[in-house]
Amino acid sequence: MSLRGLSSRILLIVGLVVAGTAAPANAAPEDFVKSDNITLQAHLDLPAGARINSDIAFQGDYAYVGNFTGFAIYDIKHPQQPRLVSSVSCPGGQMDVTILGDLLVTSVDDSLSNDSCQAVPQSARIKESWEGLRIFDVSDKANPRYIKSVETNCGSHTHTMVPDKTGEAFYVYVSSYFPSVNFPDCQPPHDKISVVKVPIANPAAAAVVSTPAIFPDGTGYPGAASTSGCHDITVYAALDLAAGACMGDGVLLDISNREQPRVIEQVTDANFAFWHSATFNNDGTKVIFTDELGGGTSPRCTATEGPTRGADAIFDIESRQLVFKSYFKISRLQTLTENCVAHNGSLIPVKNRDVMVQAWYQGGLSVFDFTDSANPVEIAYFDRAPFNDSQLTLAGYWSTYYYNGYIFGSEIARGFDVFKVNDPRVNQANSVKTDLLNVQTQERYRERGNGRPGGGH
Repeated sequence: MSLRGLSSRILLIVGLVVAGTAAPANAAPEDFVKSDNITLQAHLDLPAGARINSDIAFQGDYAYVGNFTGFAIYDIKHPQQPRLVSSVSCPGGQMDVTILGDLLVTSVDDSLSNDSCQAVPQSARIKESWEGLRIFDVSDKANPRYIKSVETNCGSHTHTMVPDKTGEAFYVYVSSYFPSVNFPDCQPPHDKISVVKVPIANPAAAAVVSTPAIFPDGTGYPGAASTSGCHDITVYAALDLAAGACMGDGVLLDISNREQPRVIEQVTDANFAFWHSATFNNDGTKVIFTDELGGGTSPRCTATEGPTRGADAIFDIESRQLVFKSYFKISRLQTLTENCVAHNGSLIPVKNRDVMVQAWYQGGLSVFDFTDSANPVEIAYFDRAPFNDSQLTLAGYWSTYYYNGYIFGSEIARGFDVFKVNDPRVNQANSVKTDLLNVQTQERYRERGNGRPGGGH
């Protein structure tokens, strides 16, 4: 989402109701339309006390799902029968999550009274207020332990785990934005990211090691609005390459020096309102950027918005330059009570093809093939009825990711879903297994066997 501190500010958005504050007219998980080749395998409601599901990370037989009141751990050894292992209360939006070994890293983009799980909202105008990263030890899945916090400028809206080149540590690229001259720890122009280094053997020593300026001149692409930070960054470490969605710009970065990423290409698009996220194809020769028009809180999948706003933009990478090829947007029109726009998705490892599953909030999920960059084709979809027929209500899929043969969905208001696609165009992906997936840290899928597509979100 593109609203910093959404959990404390959401009710200020005209006409939008947070799920749970009003009785929905159509909240039944079984009320949906879908293509014939996809089935809902399992559904679990939000854990008791949890509110606003966010992102997902995977390791082994477990899925880690963030929410604005903490995070939940699910046992997915048997995907058709997922089981809630624990639900941790530690409020602070968005609780973006990544996992490596026993370390779960989470993002906090709310200004709080301190770094504890008992903190309360406190104005960012107060110097002592805190926001940034929290790190948990999840070696005991039933009893995660909070071990470290790292304060970062403007908090942490999202973060990306980046492997170092020694295996002894990992870096975390922290994306944040919305600076103000009134915020002591979030001063404009804030055209930078925070780089946190986490020693694996001593995570309590995690600290900010650099704050590289992505746009040193204080603006993004010529003629575009000031970037004032990035929303999300995806890295392809083997290629020393990253793609950044930086509000008014899409960028490619050279990350050969992990502590000093530098921009090597910038693009903008008149149809894009808010560059939200990025996904490489498996070869690292393409990038899909998403436009989160309306911040995820508006009905943008309507005839009025059309097929190029709030959509994906597909770029080929040619000599490390971004070359626009086409847009992709779901064709199913949504109602004015459904927040809908392009959001988080991941690759499906199909040999010699570029296939992706993507969340569209209340537009549901879509599986599409973009092998022909200029002519993407939808393969499958699942779309629930409006959460509320009479009032715009925050709901729908935040993230839908493919992991070891299944699609897992983090539904903002309803909970955790598991899907299976049965289609000859994607079925060979079932042979590709991994033990780790943090979607914004991409590695090359092997064509078969135990490939490893993700090393850290």
